[in-house]
Amino acid sequence: MILALFLGVLVLLFVIGIPAAFALGLTSLIVAGFDRGFDAIPYTIIAQRMIYGVNSFPLLAIPFFILAGKIMNTGGVTDRIYGFAHRLVGHMRGGLGQVNIAASIIFSGMSGSAVADAMGVGQIEIRAMRKAGYPDDFSIGVTAASATIGPIIPPSIPLLIYAVIANVSATALLVAGILPGLLMGAFMMGMIAMQARRRNLPTEPWEGFAALFTSFLVALPPLITPAIVIGGMLSGVFTPTEAAGIAAVYALLIAMVFYREMSLSQLFQILRETMRESAIILFIVATAALYGWLLVFTQIPQQLVEMVEELNLNAVTLLLLINLFLLLIGLFMETNAAITIFTPMLLPLAVAVGVDPVHFGIIMVLNLMLGLLTPPVGMLMFAVAKVADVPINTALRSIAPFYIPLLLALLAVTYLPQISLYLPSLIR
Repeated sequence: MILALFLGVLVLLFVIGIPAAFALGLTSLIVAGFDRGFDAIPYTIIAQRMIYGVNSFPLLAIPFFILAGKIMNTGGVTDRIYGFAHRLVGHMRGGLGQVNIAASIIFSGMSGSAVADAMGVGQIEIRAMRKAGYPDDFSIGVTAASATIGPIIPPSIPLLIYAVIANVSATALLVAGILPGLLMGAFMMGMIAMQARRRNLPTEPWEGFAALFTSFLVALPPLITPAIVIGGMLSGVFTPTEAAGIAAVYALLIAMVFYREMSLSQLFQILRETMRESAIILFIVATAALYGWLLVFTQIPQQLVEMVEELNLNAVTLLLLINLFLLLIGLFMETNAAITIFTPMLLPLAVAVGVDPVHFGIIMVLNLMLGLLTPPVGMLMFAVAKVADVPINTALRSIAPFYIPLLLALLAVTYLPQISLYLPSLIR
């Protein structure tokens, strides 16, 4: 009864268009009212649990990573990254399609946001591919699919939120995303090579090592950013939160001192946008913390674990069912909201059959990244449609073939845990 109330009310509120934070908060109040009586709702405890939910040092990284990504998009960084990626892999089969993937992988080490990737590097990529004569369906599809790498390779806002909700090491979780992100890129590059052969797509001429080295020097300041963020965390020099602050300050220096392509007025606008987006995310985390506490208080995770034990499901079957469930959830729910709602429910089930919490975090976020490509809530689909100035149904048809390499990557990451756990094992 309580589980049906938890999910039923929440789904109803989402369906009628209530924002995620308010839907979570209202559901929690209704459940508390049914459990204790509406005249005895513990408002003081509710407020304390919400404050406790955001009173976390790792969560401070979120506004810094958002700020760093926005500065990189505004301060001339994306053009330099694209130029370097162009000379690095543009001569491979598939030409600018391969450049698209490489640029997304590089930019992923700076922004931590799929939508930031699509709106930043994506604009340059689609414009260049159209100019070179690539078909629109190919250009739009590869741009949207490649942007899903953003929240897998560190820095990653969804992974930070999962780390706080699941109470696991943020450093281990962020490092765990490196190899899965590179695997996603490799699978997509393989598909692009096959499509290039079948569709006779153009290939860029090799410009030589001198041009590659020149573009590398031009793009060197932003290219150092992933090395600072990832290297610092791997070596233990600083925490993810400190890495986020350093990345933001470094991005500011690149944009305003080195490239000099960002003004003070643009910086103030970016700061306003960062504060607004951070407030939205942290409000969701606060209400989700309350929702998760009530789940534990009513012993729903324990009941689910007992049910799974009675069904005698093994890890292979349970992970398949969880993947299908998360893919379905991704169709209707924003990524950060889905992580905060379902981690307290699903993580105990996975742990019960021997799945490492860090590995499960990568599985969860990767599933939800596919949801960004699907209607009705697919933010990447809308972002790329806006950038390319095409209808939503055109963008959806363009994206569809790229589900294949992404699903293959998901299966590999799900059933080969060492892809996620090898690098974290080096720092534990």
